[in-house]
Amino acid sequence: MSTMNAILITAPGGSDVLQIAQVERPRPASGQILIRVAAAGVNRPDVLQRQGAYAPPPGTSEIPGLEVSGRVEQLGEGVARWRVGDAVCALLPGGGYAQYCVVHESNALPVPARLSMIEAAAIPETYFTVWTNVFDRGALREGETLLVHGGSSGIGVAAILLAKAFGARVVATVGSDEKAAACRDLGADVAINYRKQDFVAETLAATGKAGADVILDMVGGDYTPRNYAAAAVDGRIVQIAFLHGPKTDIDLRPLMTKRLVHTGSTLRPRSVEQKALIARALEEKVWPLLARGRCKPLIDSTYLLERAGAAQTRMETSAHIGKIVLDVMDA
Repeated sequence: MSTMNAILITAPGGSDVLQIAQVERPRPASGQILIRVAAAGVNRPDVLQRQGAYAPPPGTSEIPGLEVSGRVEQLGEGVARWRVGDAVCALLPGGGYAQYCVVHESNALPVPARLSMIEAAAIPETYFTVWTNVFDRGALREGETLLVHGGSSGIGVAAILLAKAFGARVVATVGSDEKAAACRDLGADVAINYRKQDFVAETLAATGKAGADVILDMVGGDYTPRNYAAAAVDGRIVQIAFLHGPKTDIDLRPLMTKRLVHTGSTLRPRSVEQKALIARALEEKVWPLLARGRCKPLIDSTYLLERAGAAQTRMETSAHIGKIVLDVMDA
């Protein structure tokens, strides 16, 4: 069959602009594999793309979706690692909300033992993001303290689990007591309800006034000066999004007096080769943890592919705890 079901963004706007349609099935180019998608993760960048605020990289599918699980359906020329039928999960630059997608073979990884296809689809975007930002750019080490904002989000859950697995302390901020309890259940040492508590004061109290060594921030805006106040001397603040906007008035003196590093990154526009390096590090250091059950994605909810709009609406409410996943198996 040369066509497939996929979710299209019919125009920039609300979740109702996501519509299922028949489109041409992609073909794997040299070095690529074609995946028969079982499940696809839902992420904030998908919402931004729908709203017209986050265009796909040039030459990338206009279909949203940055992570999938499924089975290899077809091999492009020169593919060496995979065989037809292999169970994989993959990080994509786009195209995941569909029955089939293509990806370079080096950006796919085997589905970890013990995990379902739904769980495996919840891994790539979040674990690639956390690894490259918390452990590469943030250089989190055993015995240090990580402050992660949005602790109950997909990124936050992955950050808590990985930081604890590698011997760090974790302070997480969330927007409700229910989410705080969920973060503690995941292993966070301290969970702060920012609607009731000042995360700066609570972080300093939890660290004997030393502050957090690494801060993973997806909020930006007015959180920026507060992150500087909550950071330890020689602390590293890693920016991955701007839910409160990219601009704020700030006193930069703490950057000097505390010797802070404020860095950041995006994942989607990176080259295949850069993503392959992250994939290799994850397979070596994190996949054994997943196989042993030391880390496991927390699934908030699943939706059928045709209900992608409802899935994104739930994400926009910020009521979810863990990952939202599209079940594509029967699309």
